[in-house]
Amino acid sequence: MDIKHHNKRFNNRGFTLIEILIVVIIIAVLAGLAVPMFQGTVERSRRAEAIQNLSATRASMLRYFAQNNTYVGATFANIDFNPNTGGGGQTAHFTYALGGLAAATFTVTATRNAVNGGDGTSTVTINQAGVVGGTGVFA
Repeated sequence: MDIKHHNKRFNNRGFTLIEILIVVIIIAVLAGLAVPMFQGTVERSRRAEAIQNLSATRASMLRYFAQNNTYVGATFANIDFNPNTGGGGQTAHFTYALGGLAAATFTVTATRNAVNGGDGTSTVTINQAGVVGGTGVFA
């Protein structure tokens, strides 16, 4: 009789080690699925940031062309917008460059740097016609 009373006293108290391990494994699997999806979403937002700066640079280049009738000789120093100058304590996620400067064409390239998990090689581009392209994670 004493043994039955002893067993009843310890039933249904707390969780077993197996139950805790199963919960930990489920959380690990969910985290393993969520983290890559989150990183992909962050990089897509970075692409939107680059396109915004590229579009502003393109507009500045079009104004330069209206004044000079050519894109040759354009630099960030002599157009009215420079995306490489950060402001307001923001982190720069891209480095911007002008390229392919000809009389009627240009390309502006944003190269993802290694800040905040960037790969340092992926690019987003825009040309004088407003066509946006990309390489790496931005393809």
